[in-house]
Amino acid sequence: MNKQLWSKAWPHMAAILFFIVISYVYFSPVIDGKVVVGHDNQTWAGMSKETTDFNGSHDSPTLWTNSMFGGMPTYQIAMDSPSTAVSFIYSFFTNFPRPVFYLILYLIGFYILLLSLRVNPWLSALGAIGFAFASYNFIIIVAGHSSKAITLAYMAPVIGSVVMSYRSNRWLGAILTAIFLALGIKSGHIQIVYYVMMLLGVFIVSELIYAILEKQIKSFLITSAGLLGAAIIAMGINATTLITTYEYGKYSMRGQSSDTAHSAQKSNGGLEKDYITQWSYGVGETMTLLMPDFYGGSSIGTLDENSNTGKKLSSLGADATQIMSTQKWPLYWGSQPSTSGPVYIGAIICFLFVLGLFLVDGKYKWWLLAGTVLSIMLAWGKNFGILTNFFIDYVPYYNKFRTVAMILIIAGYTMPIMAILALQALIKNNIDKAKLTKSLYWAAGITGGLCLLFWLIPSLAGNFVSPEDAQFSGDYSFLKTTLPLDRQAIMKADALRSLIFIVLAAGAIWVYAKNKLKAAHLYLIFAVLFIADMYPVAKRYLNDDNFVSKQTAQATKPTQADKFILQDKSDYRVLNLAVSPFNDASTSYFHKSIGGYHGAKLRSYQDLIDVQLIPEMQAISNVFQHAKTLTDVQAPLAKLSVLNMLNMKYLIYNPEAMPITNPYANGTQWFVKKIIPVENNSEALRKVGQIDTKNEALVEKAVATSLPATFAKDTTATITLKKYEPNDLVYSYKSNSDQVAIFSEIYYDKGWTAYVNGAQVPYFKANYLLRGIALKPGQYDVEFKFDPPSYSTGNTISYASSILLVLIVLGGGFFAWRRNTKDPKEAGKE
Repeated sequence: MNKQLWSKAWPHMAAILFFIVISYVYFSPVIDGKVVVGHDNQTWAGMSKETTDFNGSHDSPTLWTNSMFGGMPTYQIAMDSPSTAVSFIYSFFTNFPRPVFYLILYLIGFYILLLSLRVNPWLSALGAIGFAFASYNFIIIVAGHSSKAITLAYMAPVIGSVVMSYRSNRWLGAILTAIFLALGIKSGHIQIVYYVMMLLGVFIVSELIYAILEKQIKSFLITSAGLLGAAIIAMGINATTLITTYEYGKYSMRGQSSDTAHSAQKSNGGLEKDYITQWSYGVGETMTLLMPDFYGGSSIGTLDENSNTGKKLSSLGADATQIMSTQKWPLYWGSQPSTSGPVYIGAIICFLFVLGLFLVDGKYKWWLLAGTVLSIMLAWGKNFGILTNFFIDYVPYYNKFRTVAMILIIAGYTMPIMAILALQALIKNNIDKAKLTKSLYWAAGITGGLCLLFWLIPSLAGNFVSPEDAQFSGDYSFLKTTLPLDRQAIMKADALRSLIFIVLAAGAIWVYAKNKLKAAHLYLIFAVLFIADMYPVAKRYLNDDNFVSKQTAQATKPTQADKFILQDKSDYRVLNLAVSPFNDASTSYFHKSIGGYHGAKLRSYQDLIDVQLIPEMQAISNVFQHAKTLTDVQAPLAKLSVLNMLNMKYLIYNPEAMPITNPYANGTQWFVKKIIPVENNSEALRKVGQIDTKNEALVEKAVATSLPATFAKDTTATITLKKYEPNDLVYSYKSNSDQVAIFSEIYYDKGWTAYVNGAQVPYFKANYLLRGIALKPGQYDVEFKFDPPSYSTGNTISYASSILLVLIVLGGGFFAWRRNTKDPKEAGKE
C-alpha cells in the first residue's frame, strides 16, 4: 500500500476499529456468552416457532402458519426470502454477536452518512458516537425491536448517499443509495424506511427550490431520475417482501376496511386514529431531547434509600435499603400509556444543533431544521391533532403505522448532522469572530438557559403526578406525595447535568475560538464529552442487568397445562385465558392458538374477535365464577359456536393446572346438513354466533345458489385429515352422495388453492372466515396448498434486480478505473 493510499485509509480503519472496541466495551457481557432477551424477541420466538421448525427440516419454506389467529401468512413473521446482491453485506455484520453488531452498525452507518456530506473522518467518527449513543437506539434493543435497530442503522447512509448524489457525485450517490436502501428495506422495518423517505422528501423539495433559484433544473432532474432508478432497483431487490406485504396488507388491519358493519374504518383504509396515536409524545415531553429524564424516565424505574420515598419508608421503620434495591416504581408521568425510556438526543448535540442554525450554510440548515421540526410536531400525535389528522387523512400510507412518537427518529438523524456540520464550520476557521461569539452566546443561552430555568423552577414542567399514583391507598397513600417529589428531583438532577455539559462544550469552543486549542484537541475534548454525556444515559436503559445466559434465554419451558395438551397428537387449537389471548404469542410456541400477537393480523379475524370471540370468552369467565364441577364447566361449552368452529379443543385457565378439554370442538373438518344464505360479510359476522356451526353453514347468496339444495343422508360419509403441513393439508374423503365440507381453516384466497385428486377445484368462504368446499360422491383426496403467486413473482423480480445492481456496480467501477488510468492529456479532452 503506497503512502498516499495509506494516508487516506488509516483514519477509516482506525475509526472502524474504535467502533468495534467501544461496542464490545459497552456490551462486555457478550464476551462471557450472555445475551439480551427483549420482550419482542420472546414474542417472535412464539409466533415463528412452527415456521422455523418447518423451514429447518424442509427444502421449500412455508409461507403460512397455523400457530396464531387460526392461521395467517408468515410474511411479517419469518418469511424466507431469496439471497440477493446485498445479502452478503447483511450477513457479514451478523457474525458479530447480538447486540454488539447493532451498535457497530449504528456507528458505521452514521459515519458513512457524514463522510458522504464531505465531513472529515475525525468529525465523522465523533458524529457517529453522538448519533449511536442516543437513548432510543438502546431502548429498542432492550425491547427486542431487532429489525427496527438494523433498519435505523442502514438508513443513515441512505440519507448521506442521496445528499451526495445532489451535492457532489451524482452517480456514485445513486449507486450507494441503491445498495443501502436495499439493505434498509431488507432489514424489515418499513415504518422506519417510510419516515426516512419523508425526511428525504423535505430535502429534495429544498433541492428543487435551490435548483430553481440557481437555474439548475436540468441537473436536478437528471439526479432525481438517477435516484428514482436507484430506489426502483432497491425495491426490486426486496420485491418478494414488498409484493407479498402489499398484497396481504389489503386484507390486514392496516388495509381497507372490510365490508362488515362493525369495521370502524370506512374511509381510505389503514389503522384507526386512536390506535395510531395511542403513543403520542407530550408537547412538554419534547424536553427529554435535551434533559433525559425530564418526565421521570421509564414507566418502571428504581429509586434509592436517599430518595423521598426511601426516606419515608425508613421513617416508618421499614428496611428502605432492601425495599429500594428490589422494588420498581412508576416514575414516568407523561401522557403515553407506558414507556421504556425517553428519546434523549444529547445535551451537547442539542446545543450544537442550535449553534448550527447560526453557522451552517443554508443549503443544509433549512432542510435539517424543517425535518427536525416536522418530526417533533408529528411525534406529538393527538396532542397536535390538526397536523396529525391531516397526515393520517391525506398523506399516502401514513395511516398504516402506529406509535407516532417513533417519528422522532428523524430528529435523531437531523440533529446530530447539524451538530457536526456546526463543528465543521467552526473548524474551517472562515467564520467572523464576532459572529461566532454572538452565535455561541445565543446557542448556549437558549439550551443552557432552558436547563437552568427548569433546575431553578421545576414546577414549570408540571405537577409531576402520574395517573399510576391513583392506585396507592391505605398504608401506601404516602406514595402520592413522595413519588412526585422524587420525579421532581430526577428532573432537576438531569437539568443540572445537561447544563454542565452545555457549559463545558461551549467553553471548549470559546477556548478554541481564542486560538488556544488545536483542532485535534477539540476533537478529543468533544469525543470525551459526547461519551460522558450519552454513554451513562444509555446505560440507564440497557446495562449488564439486561443480560442473561444463553441457556436461560433459550429455555422456553412448557407449563403443566402445556405438557398435558402436548400428549394429544391430533390437530386442535388452544385458547389460553391465563394470558391476554390476543396480545401474547407464548401459547403459539407449543400449540396452534386461537389468539396470538401481531400488529397486522387479518382484519376479518380482528372483527371476529371484537364481535364474537370476546363475548364467548366473557361467557366462559361467567361459567368459571359459578361452576363447581368439571361438568358445570364443560356443558356450556356446547354453546360456543364460534370457538368450536375454530376447533378450540383445550382451554387453559391456569398454566400450572390441568386444562379444560372441550368435547364440543368441531374438529379440523366436518360435513354440514344445511346451507344458510347471507347477503354479505356483515350479516355473516353477525349471525355466525347464532347458528349451530357443526351442522349449519353461512354462505353468501352468490355462492349458495351453486350448492346442493339438499343433502342425501349418508351415514357412512367420512372426511379426515390425512396429512398436515402448515402450507399443505390433505384430507381423505369418502361419500356416496353430495356433501359440503367445512374446514376450521382461515379463508385466504391469495395463495390457498384446493385440489381433488390433483385437479384444481373451487372453494368458498363459509361462516364468515372459514373454508368450505362442495364435494361429489366418491372416494378421493382433497388438498389445500398455499403457494401464492406473489411470492414467486417477487423472487423473479428480486433476482433480476440483483443482477442489474451487480452489473451497474461493475460498470461504474470499470469506468472509474478507466478514468483514473487514462493519460492526463486524454482525460482532459473529456
